[in-house]
Amino acid sequence: MSRGRLLMTNIIAFLVVIVLIAGGAYYYFQNNNYVSTDNAKVTGELHNITAPTDGKLSDWNLEEGKKVTKDDKIGKISGAEKSMSITTPADGTIIKKQANNDQMVQAGQTLASEVNMDELYVIANIKEDELKDIEEGDQVDVTVDGDDETTLDGNVEKIGFATNSLFSLMPKSNDDGNYTKVTQTVPVKISITNSSDKVLPGMNAEVKISKN
Repeated sequence: MSRGRLLMTNIIAFLVVIVLIAGGAYYYFQNNNYVSTDNAKVTGELHNITAPTDGKLSDWNLEEGKKVTKDDKIGKISGAEKSMSITTPADGTIIKKQANNDQMVQAGQTLASEVNMDELYVIANIKEDELKDIEEGDQVDVTVDGDDETTLDGNVEKIGFATNSLFSLMPKSNDDGNYTKVTQTVPVKISITNSSDKVLPGMNAEVKISKN
């Protein structure tokens, strides 16, 4: 092997070692200072607007994206004996319209759904063995797929009191003796303060929680 080729090989090997060391150091730093997961979604308090009685829907000019305030009159239902107003249950933005004007509806039927877009938050599913490293009030960096160029500021607002699997419709049985331990996750509510119009309920998110 020529001296030049040997020198180039040594330089490449040296650079590879440097990259591996840097990568290891970065992983060590992240692992020791943060709890991270991409098992998270943006959400908000969902309110359904329902029909108060059977009848014909009228004065229903609601559209998706419309902002409403609590107790706004947004339509009425004319039944066999009376006419009743439809009002909004909370401040928010209409995210789903599920009925049309002049449509016959039944009592309790969902006509539309709203979420307060100014109070969105993230539910992150954190592994059970990492819960010991976080507590309410911890700072969180949040990245949302719909606005991945912006890091949102967050804080741990509430840590769940049970694992997600506890509420599974069909929990796994271990009666056969072939038990395999599976790491469970616990929902953690994270408030966000600098959300943008690009951040929508249901979007995937990644969170990085500063360890306490």
